[in-house]
Amino acid sequence: MTHQSAVVASSDPAIREVGTWRSRLLHAVPFAAFVVLAIVLAWGLTRHARDIPSALIGRPVPDFTLPPVKGRTLGLSSDDLQGEVSLVNVFASWCVACREEHPLFMRIAADRTVPLHGLNYKDRPDDVAKWLDTLGDPYTRTGADINGRVAIDWGVYGVPETFVVGADGRIAYKHIGPVTEDALARIILPLVERLRAEAQERQP
Repeated sequence: MTHQSAVVASSDPAIREVGTWRSRLLHAVPFAAFVVLAIVLAWGLTRHARDIPSALIGRPVPDFTLPPVKGRTLGLSSDDLQGEVSLVNVFASWCVACREEHPLFMRIAADRTVPLHGLNYKDRPDDVAKWLDTLGDPYTRTGADINGRVAIDWGVYGVPETFVVGADGRIAYKHIGPVTEDALARIILPLVERLRAEAQERQP
């Protein structure tokens, strides 16, 4: 195409319109992608980590056996989670957030509200022993998951996490993050009572 023909073509209104439309489209695509990404990020920010459902809800607890943490005599295994509704709390002495919920667990233990078992995640034996001796030990049984493999089987994202386990040994609920007064009163304890009632109904 000669320079003269290019000038003629560019002066054609139809060609100019096509060029303008193509230019607008090239600018619109990145903008649309940005809008979609912004919407997805905004949706993610509105969701709390503890709202993430667990794939293990309704399933039996993973098969495991853990020795007791240092200074305790009772370890924790899947067989120990049969026959009564209980809570399993994944904790560690190095976990700052675990300190937030610990006084609440001490109260649960003192009131004997529901059996509470501890799954100690990737902790040094001396550290967890000192932690429980200093802050108090609310756990009925405490298993030492030193390498973290059992926690992986439980689908743990991080510590602390707390599971409600039914009398049938199935996981009924998973709470991510420190347990609060609100979560305990509004979700966890009502669920414990419901599971106890259901277990009572199943008895011959």
